[in-house]
Amino acid sequence: MDRPAIVVEGLRKEYGRKNPKRALDGLCLTAARGTVHAVLGPNGAGKTTLVRVLATLLRPDAGRAEVAGRDVATEAYEVRLRIGLLGQHAALDEQLDGRQNLEMFGRLHHLGAARARARARELLDRFELSGTGAKAVSAYSGGMRRRLDLATSLITDPEVLFLDEPTTGLDPRGRAEVWRSVRSLVEGGTTVLLTIQYLEEADQLADRVCIVDAGRAVADGTPDELKAALGGDRVDIVLRDAARLGDAAALLPLTGVRTDPDRRLLSAPVTDRTAALTDVVRALAEAGIEAEDVALRRPTLDEVFLHLTDRPPTDRAKETV
Repeated sequence: MDRPAIVVEGLRKEYGRKNPKRALDGLCLTAARGTVHAVLGPNGAGKTTLVRVLATLLRPDAGRAEVAGRDVATEAYEVRLRIGLLGQHAALDEQLDGRQNLEMFGRLHHLGAARARARARELLDRFELSGTGAKAVSAYSGGMRRRLDLATSLITDPEVLFLDEPTTGLDPRGRAEVWRSVRSLVEGGTTVLLTIQYLEEADQLADRVCIVDAGRAVADGTPDELKAALGGDRVDIVLRDAARLGDAAALLPLTGVRTDPDRRLLSAPVTDRTAALTDVVRALAEAGIEAEDVALRRPTLDEVFLHLTDRPPTDRAKETV
């Protein structure tokens, strides 16, 4: 069995001396090779601190972590040779074009002029940026700029890539471009650990999701496993008249019914999807209660997140720890 690409055991990190703030509090995590492992958490949960520790930018106060089979504390140089890092903000020269940026990063990584040029061509083709020609990065769209930033993090062809909120500030088209690039990387064997603020990205991209709160991992599993742990299917009913919510809740053959008058919504867990839907529609029709919509759905990651952390995933502000 292959050794995991990332192993985190009991990781702890504090900031400050007089009134220390514990950013990581015994966090544990394991990421398999060639997968996408997403880390979700509210602002201040410790996501960025985790990435900084794994990328050897911070030393942990306790616990241990391995990346690509190397210890981040005692073999930091070996770890750096095997990783790439994309932060929340682009690190590009706006006045240079894409090829020039990539060649510059290649030279900074001591590839040599010929190898840097060759690697720049490879990455421009890989990220569909070859057609940008001599256009300065300042004229790139948000998605193009982020793809180029992602390409610079791959100059040394890393085994493990850390992405810290890679789609922050992008429109839906730009986010889709980055998603496509990440999928391509994983298909090529790269292991990706990413912190994200949009929960739908976890459903779209991640093989596994670790939910972090107050520096601890409070849940870890596939998106489907996390949603299943919250409960099974639910039936959602939107009534035309909110005043009939009480009547509907009393007559429906369901338990655990919740109502939301503002949305004219009635929701309840179900086990047999087909039978429940048929029974609900029949009961409402016989009682003369008009429904605008009746739908079956599964729990979302948003609901899992709220259930585990009791707060929204992010206020879109920049996380500092």
